[in-house]
Amino acid sequence: MTFRTAALAVSALTASLSLSAPALADAPRLEAKGDTQQLIVNGKPMLMIAGELSNSASSSAAYMEPHWKRLKEMNLDTVLTPVSWELIEPVEGTFDWSSVDSQIKAARANDLKLVVLWFGAWKNSMSTYVPAWVKRDQQRFPRAQMPNGQGVEILSTFGAETLKADQRAYAALMAHLKAVDAKDNTVVMVQVENEIGMLPVARDYSAAANAAYREPVPAELVNYLTAHKDSLVPGMRRMWLERGAPTSGSWEEMFGGGDAAAEVFAAWHYARFADQLAAAGKAAYPIPMYVNVALNRPGRIPGEYPSGGPLPHLLDVWKAGGPHLDFLAPDIYFPNFVDIVNGYKRPDNLLFIPEAHNSNNPTAPANAFYAIGQLDAIGFGPFSIDSVDEDPGALKDAYGVLQQLKPYILDAQGTDRMVGFKPRQLYDDTLVYEPEVREVGPYRFTIAYADIQKPVANPGADASQPGTTAAIAAAGGMIIQIGPEEYLIAGQGVTVTFKPKSGPGSNGAALAGIDSAFEGRFDSTGKWVPGRLLNGDQTHQGRHIRLEAGKWQIQRVKLYSYK
Repeated sequence: MTFRTAALAVSALTASLSLSAPALADAPRLEAKGDTQQLIVNGKPMLMIAGELSNSASSSAAYMEPHWKRLKEMNLDTVLTPVSWELIEPVEGTFDWSSVDSQIKAARANDLKLVVLWFGAWKNSMSTYVPAWVKRDQQRFPRAQMPNGQGVEILSTFGAETLKADQRAYAALMAHLKAVDAKDNTVVMVQVENEIGMLPVARDYSAAANAAYREPVPAELVNYLTAHKDSLVPGMRRMWLERGAPTSGSWEEMFGGGDAAAEVFAAWHYARFADQLAAAGKAAYPIPMYVNVALNRPGRIPGEYPSGGPLPHLLDVWKAGGPHLDFLAPDIYFPNFVDIVNGYKRPDNLLFIPEAHNSNNPTAPANAFYAIGQLDAIGFGPFSIDSVDEDPGALKDAYGVLQQLKPYILDAQGTDRMVGFKPRQLYDDTLVYEPEVREVGPYRFTIAYADIQKPVANPGADASQPGTTAAIAAAGGMIIQIGPEEYLIAGQGVTVTFKPKSGPGSNGAALAGIDSAFEGRFDSTGKWVPGRLLNGDQTHQGRHIRLEAGKWQIQRVKLYSYK
């Protein structure tokens, strides 16, 4: 079947669906706001309070049927869902959209948005989600190879027919989404492939790859490095700048040889493949597209982790090689969340965490508050959300608070009126729990975690018990300024003190007090419903705001200053 015949078949199938084919409205897009970007959906800014399905969940509408309602009840508004190449194109040139359409229908029925995860040529490095007709034709769709010539279950980036076939399927998917969803914008973004990277060595050693490795480094990469010489990530500075910043030469001459050069080479060709895929998709339906990354463990060499993905030390390579990609997103399962997300929030890269520990990890809610409040993340999505929707733990409560705060978060993004906080953990689980300082509006806030500064050593402690190591690790929140001296302080496990900032505008005031502090909530219409007016013991006689451990909450606070 030719591509034209296949396209006609797609149109006929679309016309037969109960999903209508609406007139094109404004497609989801990214739009600058202040010093960040926002996701615009149906003409309005959107914050994705999300969760990612387990890998095989979306392959069965029957399996997913009971989950959609529970996900909505967990206070999600967005679900990240796989769409696999093998399901939509089981026969070359013939497309089956039933797995896609069932998800769109279910999402709409439950007032949820979708982020589609394209499991095409690669998923978690491997090429197991490609159709059987791709798997079985190694001449047309060559595999990457080990140095000894042994093939691996990973398609080579040097397969021209692989790129063409993946582009065709991806473009057909995007055209179908435009046909059935352009009015409703149920699908708001698409992830291009999933956790790209080479295993178990640093690069492909096929004949085509070896030939390319002997060629000079492409001018596009050299020009990017030269233009961004003063802002390169530390890993690239070590590989290129500290070698004298050569502007021509082989991969080994420019990047030092060995695994380091091999991984830069792999990253460039993965980025170019993903970029060409995104370009084909955007030609069909130009909505935001990104690539995610499986992070590297410290001390491991390339190939012991998926080599060549958009890793922290390779971000410059991906930015040079993937101009059609809107951003690069980290999947985070390591404890050093704060350090990781600060590396991915850059002037040229907004922050989105598509995959992370789910509610089985007590730090997940605090991670969401930190990323959104401190770094203007456009969303947060714990993994395997369908596995915890019957017992979501603290995530449901934390997400409920984020849903209430969403209008204020969106209004404050890109400004200096919002901050987030959580204890910093290192990769080895060391907890940095000293109080932190944030400035918002005319006041300086000091945040201490879980009531006391020194944790009680108890590895089995419940995260809801103040003073335990577990409670401090799970603490966190955000502060949003909503008036000249009025704030929403939200989170759990923190004590917040305050004083006027010095300098212009402080009027010489040295002290701050609490005008009023109400606990409460925003109802479904966005109206503030106050609870107790907190004072006395609840505010330490006007000295602090306390958000107790184990209870995600909002307090609406007015401050005043005096001499």
